[in-house]
Amino acid sequence: MRLLVLGGTEFVGRAVVEDALERGWDVTVFHRGTRTAPPGAAVLHGDRLAEGGLAELEKGEWDAAVDTWSAAPRVVNESALLLADRVGRYSYVSSCSVYAYPSDPGSDETWPTVRADPESDGTDYPADKRGGELAVEAVFGDRSLSARAGLVLGPHENIGRLPWWLNRIARGGPFPAPGPADLSIQYVDARDLAAWTLDATAARVSGPHNLVSPAGHATMGDLLAACVEVTGSDAEPVWLTPERIAEAGVEPWSQLPVWTPPGELHAALHDNDVSRALATGLRCRPVAETVADTWEWLVSIGGIAPQRPDRPRVGLPDGAEERLLAGLTRD
Repeated sequence: MRLLVLGGTEFVGRAVVEDALERGWDVTVFHRGTRTAPPGAAVLHGDRLAEGGLAELEKGEWDAAVDTWSAAPRVVNESALLLADRVGRYSYVSSCSVYAYPSDPGSDETWPTVRADPESDGTDYPADKRGGELAVEAVFGDRSLSARAGLVLGPHENIGRLPWWLNRIARGGPFPAPGPADLSIQYVDARDLAAWTLDATAARVSGPHNLVSPAGHATMGDLLAACVEVTGSDAEPVWLTPERIAEAGVEPWSQLPVWTPPGELHAALHDNDVSRALATGLRCRPVAETVADTWEWLVSIGGIAPQRPDRPRVGLPDGAEERLLAGLTRD
């Protein structure tokens, strides 16, 4: 399989390239050149936002392309148009954020999506991802695939959610644990997302698919217990109710990464139907494996995870942990 990966040096794109290389595929990575591509991949350079930035893609043929772009949809549109006659299939790594909010618990791919323009210069994340989908669908039709990823975790994470929890728990002592402990979470390991995308591409699967772990795969308690286990610290969770967290003025998702309280936001982020992806081969490794491998990687790079410049840093601000735990750690 001759594979073109648009991106391919960070997190999800990197996982796609590494998986494809392990399969023995002929992989070409197209990126700006600010980071090193995985060894074994052919490299083409270009800035997709610059005039003439796609010049190195004007020649060449590939059986498939995987695109992880998450900003201006026009960039995806321009790439798809340029490659239409020289790429067999086009797989776009999208997001469950494309769904109109709020969504019903257990919603599937038929839930309405946000309005979007495939030729837009960019508005917001949900519309940009939906615009990218529309661009690929318009050009490639039934030769297109949209992998609607939810929360993505794993080694090389460049948002900082799981690394934040690992670093906090590694410091030890009582730590604020957002409850309830049995609250379900949905996520996908970047390597499982990559494996499904390549399998589905090779099998000529088309259309949108929700890509997160199935309901019941993991809970907040499972995630945090795995963090305590792999770091070997003396950290002890102090389970907090959603009401306590709200009273302390702490934001879900951004300041307490991964977690959202039961309700509309939890339904949108952690309660999506994934039957279609499971039926087409999605396999999700245990949460303990994702946590352990992420910790091993984090330690190997000195504990400081890379940070995407277009995303804000996550985690509790100064003083927030003290407010959350005030009067509780002695109980």
